[in-house]
Amino acid sequence: MPEPLEITSRITIPEYELFEQFVTAGGPGGQNVNKVSSAVQLRFYAAQSGAISSDAKRRLMRLAGRRATKEGEVLIEASRHRTQERNRDDARERLRQLVLEALKPPPPPRKKTKPSRGAVERRLKAKKGRGHIKAMRGKVNES
Repeated sequence: MPEPLEITSRITIPEYELFEQFVTAGGPGGQNVNKVSSAVQLRFYAAQSGAISSDAKRRLMRLAGRRATKEGEVLIEASRHRTQERNRDDARERLRQLVLEALKPPPPPRKKTKPSRGAVERRLKAKKGRGHIKAMRGKVNES
């Protein structure tokens, strides 16, 4: 049973909302790879969690993408390292970062603005100047 995961100083995910399972990791590793369960699957029961708000849960499920299940769980798999402990720490840190990102409120919608009259006039003057330069590139008429 994993210990609680501290997200911020005010938010902690209790241990009963987390489930860790150790599995064999794929990839290179020689004879040891089939014997040792060093990869970690960390499950966070987000739908039932009381640690984060419902808005944050919605953002978390959207951010999790394929790592989110239909039951409202977030599944983090870690097999980057050779030891169970480092993979466990890696999975917990990745979950922590994901929850921190979900806790950030979305930015307010952009307010539409109009360019100032001076900016419009400068833009049109510059366009006319570029047009005049391009018109001067043509053949010379000797009449």
